[in-house]
Amino acid sequence: MKLKIKKLYENTKLPTRAHHDDAGTDMYAQGDHIVEPHTTVVIPTGVAMELEKGYVSLIWDKSSVGSKGIKTLGGVIDAGYRGEYKIIVHNLNNEAYTFTHGDKVAQLLVQKVEFPELEEVVELNDSTRGEGGFGSTGK
Repeated sequence: MKLKIKKLYENTKLPTRAHHDDAGTDMYAQGDHIVEPHTTVVIPTGVAMELEKGYVSLIWDKSSVGSKGIKTLGGVIDAGYRGEYKIIVHNLNNEAYTFTHGDKVAQLLVQKVEFPELEEVVELNDSTRGEGGFGSTGK
């Protein structure tokens, strides 16, 4: 499978993987961006991509960024999207955080996707789990 990547600006840093078998592809900030305390900002990456049909791009945190109190708000990017990839981040800190041009912001995972047929039903089959969730099985 190939992922086609288009630079939208001359100075764009293209996505990379540190090792050829890494699951995540590092995505970089296009330009400088200040994320004020407890605010959410959209960081452009300067790239557009073309995925093959049957795949999806998922935006995930980088541990190096998350460990500094910056949370990536995940994104699902469909195969048909051709616009600039952008990363939504939230600053959990009491101080501003700055991304400078070319800083790693998040990582991109590309996965195969299933397209289930949607069927409305009146009742669902019973399961051993039932409606338990949100810690219902203990710590």
